[in-house]
Amino acid sequence: MISVIVPSRNSEKTIVKTIKSLLNQDYKGRYEIIVVDKSTDKTPEIVSKFPVKLIKQKSKGISAARNLGVKKAKGKIIAFIDSDCIAPKNWLTNLLKPFSDKNVVAVSGTYKTKNKESIIARFAGYEIEQRHEKMKNLETIDFVGGFNCAYRKDIFLKFGGFNTSFVQSEDGELSYRISKKGKIKFNSSAYVHHYHPETLTKFLKQRFWHAYWRTLVYRKYKDKIRGDAYTPKSVFLGKALIGFTFLLLLFSLFDIKILLIASISLIIYFLVTIPLSFKIFVKDKTVGMLSPLIMISRDFVMFLGIVYGLISFITLE
Repeated sequence: MISVIVPSRNSEKTIVKTIKSLLNQDYKGRYEIIVVDKSTDKTPEIVSKFPVKLIKQKSKGISAARNLGVKKAKGKIIAFIDSDCIAPKNWLTNLLKPFSDKNVVAVSGTYKTKNKESIIARFAGYEIEQRHEKMKNLETIDFVGGFNCAYRKDIFLKFGGFNTSFVQSEDGELSYRISKKGKIKFNSSAYVHHYHPETLTKFLKQRFWHAYWRTLVYRKYKDKIRGDAYTPKSVFLGKALIGFTFLLLLFSLFDIKILLIASISLIIYFLVTIPLSFKIFVKDKTVGMLSPLIMISRDFVMFLGIVYGLISFITLE
């Protein structure tokens, strides 16, 4: 028995496609679908029309929802998918293949962009594709995305599941814990279609809070500041350059020398963005041309998120 858990909150616009895709899997074994819901819209009413197990969630947060789903699950392997993802027929079959190795404790899948009409969504998708491309060549990884993954239930419970004190980056935090004790595999053939933020405002808001919560995770796992299987070191370089440039401009008081240093820092930043922008440009000229501007906006708000996280980091000490 395999258990597929779907945490949901106000997902009435996407949950039907998610559930239908899960009911249409070509997996030959037995599996159950568990939707853990905390909604104020019509999501529970919609879900109740399908042959799935619906659990009403009282506690807050996606971590608590996933943990509750695991407690109610019958399967020895637990698969997670988000309520705005659509799984192709072979998703579950492919996601489970690496578990043929008894040393594998978890598997991470990938995703493809569903809402390609949005430039911002396409950019987000291309960026993730580049990171996942690198992960394909690794024997084992230390980062699992909660939107599309699977764990052995006994291992998941042994490590206490997702840490409910993290509103975001809970998947990375659990990955760091488990990766020290077992093998985690990345399987690019196990993909789902996913809706990324469609507007720059939503995208930047998402990135700000991602940076904030990831900073708090680094409070516990300082060795991961250097990067992990998903996060290349160049990401930290970009944030550092933008932060350095911003601070120089903030304190320059129109000092020509400081402004010159800030300009050089900004030029170096744009040079660092060229490889990714070029790779995107080859696939999508429009997004590729706009990538440097999207990246500088993203890295600036993520720098602010890191600063906010550091403030919280210090106050929590």
